[in-house]
Amino acid sequence: MKVLISADMEGATGVTTPDDCAPGHPRWEYCRRLLTSDVNAAVSGFAAAGADEILVNEAHADQRNLLLDRLDTRASLLIGAHKPLGMMEGIDRSPDAVAFVGYHTGAGELGVLAHTYLPNSITSVRVNGVPASEGRMNALLAAEYGVPVVLVTGDDLTCADAAGYAPHAVAVPVKTCVDRYSAICLPPAVSTARISEGARRALRSPPRPSPDRPGTYRYEVSFDAAHLAPLATCIPGVERTDDLSVEFTLPTMHTAIRCFRALTRLVTSGIEPDYG
Repeated sequence: MKVLISADMEGATGVTTPDDCAPGHPRWEYCRRLLTSDVNAAVSGFAAAGADEILVNEAHADQRNLLLDRLDTRASLLIGAHKPLGMMEGIDRSPDAVAFVGYHTGAGELGVLAHTYLPNSITSVRVNGVPASEGRMNALLAAEYGVPVVLVTGDDLTCADAAGYAPHAVAVPVKTCVDRYSAICLPPAVSTARISEGARRALRSPPRPSPDRPGTYRYEVSFDAAHLAPLATCIPGVERTDDLSVEFTLPTMHTAIRCFRALTRLVTSGIEPDYG
């Protein structure tokens, strides 16, 4: 049994504010240990349930947050930036199941450190008319490869979001959202025990088949400033729908998610530090 773990940071145990997950900040140095503990808990649970090959794809910011020397030796780590499939690099290596550890809700939604790719600037993302968090997008890509999502960890609202895109997955809340920058957090000893047990339960029976795939993927993306939409239209096929929004449609999630990633990179070039 091969398992891919996509590990983000905003949804990890104890993480509540931007400083907690900003590489180089003293709080980040502390919280990256908590993220590593959450990942190790998932690895332990999957290994106990019979997984014999576990690949962890580091998926936050510069994708160099997990502590390799503290990683459970039953896993290997895919680390570093500029991966073709970003958060889902490794999905093309024929895993039997994928887990989302440390995930969060999407832009414009309530949730601890809620966003979609960019910390701000993007105010909403919809795929085929449905609000799409990073988790939903990544689950659609996994489905295209025939790989089911079996475990999701994050705050309580992230787990509620996962019920919509991975209804058969085990969801493990490690904190309860109070505000975008505050939460009621479980101690690491408690949250990691729950993650490990959740991972064991996730593989007790064969993973459920992935949902049917739609024929096309229509993205609608809205921004918080009118100068960003024209930038996005520099990508062929991306069209403005109003002053703050763009859309594009592509035939596969593999191409659609890469187009969205390119869009975020391009839009970032137009964001000013003071006025956004």
